[in-house]
Amino acid sequence: MLVVGAGPAGLAAAAEAARSGAAVLVVERDRDPGGILNQCIHDGFGLTLFGESLTGPEYATRQIDEARRQGVRLSQNATVLSIRRDRTCEIVSPRGHERLRPGAVVLAMGCRERSFGSLAIPGARPAGIYGAGAAQRLINLQGVMVGRRAVILGSGDIGLIMARRLVLEGAEVAYVVEKLPYAGGLARNVSQCLNDFDIPLALEHKVVEVLGRGRLSGVRIARVDELGQAVGGTERVVECDTLLVSVGLIPENELTRSAGAAMDGASGGPQVDQRLTTSIPGVFACGNVLHVHDLADWASLEGRRAGEWAARYAREPWTGEETTPMPRAAGPGKPVPVSRGTGLKYVVPQRLAVGEAATLHFRVSEPRRRTTVVVKADGRRLSSKPFAYLAPAELAAVEIPALPEDTRGVLVSLD
Repeated sequence: MLVVGAGPAGLAAAAEAARSGAAVLVVERDRDPGGILNQCIHDGFGLTLFGESLTGPEYATRQIDEARRQGVRLSQNATVLSIRRDRTCEIVSPRGHERLRPGAVVLAMGCRERSFGSLAIPGARPAGIYGAGAAQRLINLQGVMVGRRAVILGSGDIGLIMARRLVLEGAEVAYVVEKLPYAGGLARNVSQCLNDFDIPLALEHKVVEVLGRGRLSGVRIARVDELGQAVGGTERVVECDTLLVSVGLIPENELTRSAGAAMDGASGGPQVDQRLTTSIPGVFACGNVLHVHDLADWASLEGRRAGEWAARYAREPWTGEETTPMPRAAGPGKPVPVSRGTGLKYVVPQRLAVGEAATLHFRVSEPRRRTTVVVKADGRRLSSKPFAYLAPAELAAVEIPALPEDTRGVLVSLD
């Protein structure tokens, strides 16, 4: 089988599949395996998977070592150009052009940053504007300092972590600017990266103009109303030579779309069932290419499940229409669609095979206190789970029992 991407999800999928007896090739377009972990030199990784706090490179090294112990073959500086519906894959690498048809494919390409250009902010395009992840790579891997006085647009986790990183390198962070009334990253990152370093967080504000020719000289920020529009008379100029943009991550799914997989516009990834199978038989997806995870550990755990099911499929394929997960199960049938109620940003998986318990992962659209997630099948309550607090930055989950064979639809809602 083939795994596309050697980040935390891809490495976990490869190791698990190899442990199950599959011959596994991992294709990674970067020079080194590990994905985004290689540039994340802060700790906090591995608490769930390894029971200790690791830096990103330490976490990656453990996963790489495990994959190699299981006999996984790693191919770096290689790119998968296309995947057909029959799983024929075209790959280009220093060895040249290759065409493979593996028994199963796991998509684990990760995600990318939303660009500054997509925000349509007025002003010139001077030097000094970076994606937060790009700045992290420059500083941590290449030893290049990006600036001395910065504003960070958006309070996603990478932006929060980079605010602290800049201060540790001797720079000043004037503001972290967030248009929402709450931070977009994990609460622990707000506490450890902003509060502990006295970095101001300007909620309900946005950058309305970038200033400077040649090099950034400042940004104009303003308070926003409930519609996200700038409030007149609240504008002020903040002098800075650097603007880091942390306004969201997008699952890297150009390859998935070109293969013809059904997509979910809410999560940004392909539609899958509880086996993490896409709409293309034998093609699975996991990690940030499926939906953006806030913890690498969860991406790795999801990768393990994808690797397990992909290895099973490679040994004995099923059609994708069975009502139960195992290839020999009797009774063909359509998968059951999963829909979401008001207040939920997305739910994964988007469809379910009957006859097998499942875990549904979801995010809320805005913070909620003392709420209950309810899962119903054709109007009958299947499961419910109370939460003291739910935030958009934190992925949550609810477990459900196996669906009856006559189930027509599942609804996940907030009570």
